[in-house]
Formats: sequence, C-alpha cells, structure tokens
Amino acid sequence: MAQDSRYIGPRLRRLRRDLGLTQANMATDLDISPSYVALLERNQRPLTADLLIRLAQTYQLDIARLAGDGGAEQQSRLDSVLKDPIFADIDLPPMEAADVAANYPAFTEALLRLHTAWREEQLALADRSAEGEGSGRSGSEPPDPVAESRRFLAARRNCFPPLDDAAERMAATIAQAEGLRGYLRARHGLKVRRLPSDVMMGAIRRLNHHGREVQLDDQLDNASQSFQLALQLTYLELKSDIDAQLRDGQFETENGRRLTHRALASYAAAAILMPYTAFARAADQRHYDVEALGRQFGASFEQAAHRLTTLQKPGHARVPFFFLRVDQAGNVSKRLDGAGFPFARHGGGCPLWSVHQVFRTPRQIVAQWIELPDGQRFFSVARTVTQGIGGFGTPRAERAIALVCAEEHAARLIYARAIPGPEAATPIGISCRLCHRADCTSRAAPPIGRDMLPDDYRRTSAPFGFSDG
Repeated sequence: MAQDSRYIGPRLRRLRRDLGLTQANMATDLDISPSYVALLERNQRPLTADLLIRLAQTYQLDIARLAGDGGAEQQSRLDSVLKDPIFADIDLPPMEAADVAANYPAFTEALLRLHTAWREEQLALADRSAEGEGSGRSGSEPPDPVAESRRFLAARRNCFPPLDDAAERMAATIAQAEGLRGYLRARHGLKVRRLPSDVMMGAIRRLNHHGREVQLDDQLDNASQSFQLALQLTYLELKSDIDAQLRDGQFETENGRRLTHRALASYAAAAILMPYTAFARAADQRHYDVEALGRQFGASFEQAAHRLTTLQKPGHARVPFFFLRVDQAGNVSKRLDGAGFPFARHGGGCPLWSVHQVFRTPRQIVAQWIELPDGQRFFSVARTVTQGIGGFGTPRAERAIALVCAEEHAARLIYARAIPGPEAATPIGISCRLCHRADCTSRAAPPIGRDMLPDDYRRTSAPFGFSDG
C-alpha cells in the first residue's frame, strides 16, 4: 500500500461512528489501545497493513474501499465547488483546499452540502421568477413536483458518484455471474419470464414474489429488457444508497421526492449497464458517437445519450452536456443541464433549433451549430427516438432528443467533423418572448419589454415589428 494512503484517520473515524462504536469499543475489537485508535484518527499514526487486514476481517469490509484514495474524491468535489463564480474574488490556493479535504472531511462535507442546497435554492428562485413573469402563476399555487425533481438533479449536475461506485461494483459481480439473469437467479433466487402484453395487463415489468420471478413484457426490445432487469436489481439492492442521496434534497411534496427516487433508480440502473469507468473510456475512444456507444453496451440511443450527461464525477469528468427530450408538440418530458445551456422553463422553444425539426427525418442524426443572441455558441446533436413496446398496433410515442455542449468541447465530438464550423452557426433564441432578433421570420410572439411598431405605412417581413430601444 502506498505511503500516502496509510493515513486514513478521518475515514476511520467515520467508519467507527457509522458502526456505532466508541474508540474503546474499536480498540477492544482490534486488540489495540484506545489511545492508539485516537492517534490513528488524528493521522498521527499510519495504518499498518496488518491492522488494515484486521479491520477488514473484524468488520467484514472491503480492503480496497477502506484504503480508498486518501481523500482524493472529496478534494476533487471541493475543487469543483470552489470554481463557482460566487468564490471568484477569494484567493483559495489548491494546496489549502487539499489540506481541508484531507484533514477536515466533516467540514468539507458540510460545505459541499451547503453549496448544493444553495444551488438548489437558486434554481427554485429562477423557476419562481420565470413562473411569475412568463406564466401568470401566483405564489399561492401548489409547488410543482416535476420542477422539484429537476432542481434536485440540476443542483448536482445529474452526477451521483456514490451510485456510480455501487453500480460499478455490482456490474463486476454480474459479469462473473454470466449476466443479469444469472445474477438474479444466483443472488435472489429469481428467474426471468417473458409474458404477452395482455397477461402483463399494462405493466412492462413486474416482480412476482410468490412465483419467485421477474416478469417482462415479451415485446420489449433487448435494450429495454436489460434496463428493466437492472432497474429491478437497483430496487432490490441499492435502495439505501438512493435514500442516502435523497436525504439532502429539499422537497415540498411527496410526489417530488418519488419522482426523484425514480430518477435516481434509473440512474443507478444505467450505471450498472454502462459502468462509469468503462463507459467514460469508451466515450473518449469513440469520440462520443452515441450509436456506437449504444451498440457496445447493449443500450438504446436514448440510454447512451442520457448516460453521457452523467459523466461529471469530480476528477474524472468528461464533456458536459445539456440533454432535452421533447414531443412533436414541444412538450418537454426530460431536461438535464450539465452544460450551462440557457433553456426556457416556460413557453415554447426556438423552432430554428434542429431538435424541433428532426421529426421530418426519423432516426437520422442531425448536427447543428447554434448561436444565442449574446454570442454564445453551442453544438447540438438531435435525433428522434421511439418509446413504447414493439409489435404492430401497440402504443408508441415518437420523441426527439438533443445533446448540446459548449463550443469549446465540440472538437471532441465525432459529429462536429461532418459539418461546417461554428462560423456557420444558426442564430436561435431561448424563446420568442426572450429573443430580440428583429429579423426572425419564425417568431411566434413579440419580445417582452419592446414596443410594437405600427404597420399603417410599413409592414416588415417578420411577423412582428418592434422598436430598437
């Protein structure tokens, strides 16, 4: 074991407290003195290999997890938080942040939680402001559970390293058990049975405790079957991990909490099928080719695209993406922001953005450079996806999804090589009410705060003429 990983005092203290032990209790269990335990916890003595093995055997622990990374993950998380513009005027040398993370883990965790709660509150304020200005809703109306769930995910950049780590360990065990079906049979005594839709009575997955089987609709494709089995495993084995993530959330409604629980369960299921380390490496190697990644991991286009948005683990982050899923009427059914892309929370989107046009060319990937009125440029990849079970006459929904990244990351994407560069970007707006492009012929409404021009003597080619000031 490397010298720098022998000092694990803060983690040893957390372990002892998690086990509900005093220093004297742990000393008795390990056949050492209480004063030695205290020295270990204060990093005044290194943890020897012999004592590490004794710890693992006594408390049935994984040695690798206990030895860990010497606080590197906490330091990476802290470094990421300290890049927030709110700290821009404070001189925070990297060495000081590293010292805080290593020597004061509880304080570090408190700061991380406080910052996450602050971000969540800022998103809530933005939502309430948008509702007041754009939708006419009053503050007395009940809270929106969907908005609650979205704020929870956005405040954490849709990245949950503890779930990734737990899912990655499970994926390794599943591989040794010859796949999901073998693991379910060996670990839980459950067999997998496919049944016709009329027998499933509207369900696509069902856990039959009496029959000791997981039942699946036989019209699910392979990617959906695998996902549903991974999701069932998540509910069986990772419930406590998910609950731990939810404890820091701010929920006004039980529905908001339930929606977030479901989102985190789906996150963990995807992480089982597409383990973080392997998937992140493949994303780099394949230059973020979503279809190629889906084939490699047996996932659908949407599953692979969604997983790309979660690759923001501190110290191991990849391209940050904004993810959007809309139907043909423009209704947003999923939105995940990891790229700082400004998107209207209310009202329609810009029709010049290709995500609203790909319904004309089903299943074809459309790449597009887009430019916002303030000059920011983003790169967008959009394609339609079909949701629902297979078979003629079965209900299915056609939706479009888009992955968007900032201009500086686009060169890493294979799609950017196929079209002209950012100088050919399509000018779009966040929404018509917030866009001040005077010459847009696709405009559906005048912008907020601009005076309309009379058309007694002159009518512009754009639907609305408005003043310059």
